[in-house]
Order: sequence, then C-alpha cells, then structure tokens
Amino acid sequence: MEELETQAKWTNPCWYVIQCKGGESFRAAEHLTNQGYEVFHPVLNAKRKRQGKLTLVTEPLFPYYLFIRLDQIVSNWRPIRSTRGVLRLLTFGNTPIAVPDALVDTLRAQPHRQEGSHSYFCAGEKVTITDGPFRDLEAVFKRCKGEERAIVLLNVLQRPQDVEISVDSLQKREG
Repeated sequence: MEELETQAKWTNPCWYVIQCKGGESFRAAEHLTNQGYEVFHPVLNAKRKRQGKLTLVTEPLFPYYLFIRLDQIVSNWRPIRSTRGVLRLLTFGNTPIAVPDALVDTLRAQPHRQEGSHSYFCAGEKVTITDGPFRDLEAVFKRCKGEERAIVLLNVLQRPQDVEISVDSLQKREG
C-alpha cells in the first residue's frame, strides 16, 4: 500500500509531441486513443475549393503533429512507436520533450477554430466569376462580406463597380 502511495506521489503525467507520417495524423490519433492513451489533436475548420466548390474541411492545426499525455513511470511507451500513422516521439537527444500544460490548455480552450472564407482569396487578387449573370467575367476580389458573400470590383460599362456575389461563384485566375 505504501509503495503505491509513493509511486502516486512521483507520477506526473505530461504532454509530449508525436510526429506523424504524412497525412496520417487523424489515423494516429484514432489508433492511440483506441489503445487507451490520452491524445489531443487540434484541428481547424477551413473552407477549401474542391471540384470548383467551396467546402468545409477539417484539417490538423499542426500538420504532422499531435499531443499525447504520458507518465514517465506508469505509462507504457513501447506501443506508441509501432502505432499506425506514428513516425516518432519528439526527443532532445534520447529524452522526450515535455510540452507545458498551459500551451495545451490554451489550445483546448479554442475548439474547432473557424478559418474564414477570406483565407482562400486575398484583397486585390484577380478572380473569375463562374456563375450567374456575370459568368466568365474577370473581377478583382476586394473583401469578404460574411461567410458566404464577397465584394468584387467589376468593370461594368467602362467603370469599376463594387458587386456583391457568392464566394462559391468565384475562382482564382491563373497567371
């Protein structure tokens, strides 16, 4: 009984960083969780253009990395390295690098960050309108107006005019 109490006093779980194989951080997080490890995999909800349409996708906040909470005495570290999707545990020399709890707590306090649609287009960028009455016309992206709408500068009757249009109807111009 005293041995368990002594061991409990010395146990101090910390967060560590796992480097994942390319594009496999979600797989690594799932397999580590299934093995009973406490894992934190911060993600970002972002709008990306897929097949000509803006869609909401979930991406890792830190591509190739995730956090795992381990205790130096109690936790079984051996299965981690052979878990699907895991490349290695980040170390300094042979010592795993502990991450401050405050960092992980801060990241956890902001769940599923929302990256606005403005991340796809930049102000001043040339775009092509792909839908509606202005289809195939070139415009200049000015700014986003909410999540779904954008203001573009369109040359109408030899004068530049601000036009409000759906973000889904815009495409970056090549070159």
